[in-house]
Amino acid sequence: MNSIAGKNILSLNELTKEEILKILDIANILKNKKKNNVFPQVLKNKVLGMLFQKPSTRTRISFEVGMFQLGGHAIDLSFADSQISRGESLQDTGKILSKYVDVLMARVYNHQDLLNLSTDSNIPLINGLSDSYHPCQTLADLFTIQEKKNIFPELKVAYVGDGNNVANSLIIGCSKIGIDISVITPLKYKPIPEAINLAIKNSKITGSDLIFTDDINGVSNADVIYTDVWMSMGFENEGDNRINTFKSKYQINKAVMKKANLDAIFMHCMPIKRGFEVTSEVVDSSQSVIWEQAENRLHTQNALLCLLLNENLNL
Repeated sequence: MNSIAGKNILSLNELTKEEILKILDIANILKNKKKNNVFPQVLKNKVLGMLFQKPSTRTRISFEVGMFQLGGHAIDLSFADSQISRGESLQDTGKILSKYVDVLMARVYNHQDLLNLSTDSNIPLINGLSDSYHPCQTLADLFTIQEKKNIFPELKVAYVGDGNNVANSLIIGCSKIGIDISVITPLKYKPIPEAINLAIKNSKITGSDLIFTDDINGVSNADVIYTDVWMSMGFENEGDNRINTFKSKYQINKAVMKKANLDAIFMHCMPIKRGFEVTSEVVDSSQSVIWEQAENRLHTQNALLCLLLNENLNL
């Protein structure tokens, strides 16, 4: 029986190593079927509610396209267009939406809003991004790494820049799988303590080597170099301070890429601020896998939806 069915996916720590690998396996099956224009209608008559407080491109489109391809339907609702804007509580909103849809995905500023949405809801809730975590992105990242590198335990990922929501979920995902990860950030911008503590706990089980440093030489011997924007949504008012802090030694350029292994790949969750966290030379190089990485959001989210909504998935 599928152990993922019905779970809330808020940080990625809700999933076991085996469950994450199962999602990646299903994603691979669905991706290969799509290449042959085969779309299993395993989500027929299922409805995904999408609740957006933050802007979105990849999250919105990939979830909506995925539900359509697999026979289901997606409903897009913003906070501004819902009764939340008139004072309805998130607990009440989550409870009523659970009467209409089969699964809910929410993209919010404050992670606590997700916890409030899930309080009285009896359907799976997926974090489509919060200020603390971005689990759907990490699933796509792990799938991309698996495609490009084939094996996990011997790999090293180096994350450079802001220890934001992407970094928080990435260290949880890597530590669950057993991937070594070096997180290279200014001391002021490390991942949140909760994520670090979860990753440390996971690493004791899987043997993942976790390093947190402010030294860019931490990318040495990396198989993957990963970065993200220096200013996530909601932090625009810190723009000048962040740019001044990061620009001196946390930009990914050819010199930094040369510190990693010769066959290292470059990853970025996008959108990109070219010339800031990464140069166009790296973005457009043969080492860059960002377009496949973005595509894989579709396949891993499709896999996640299939497993969340099917006790006995048959592909």
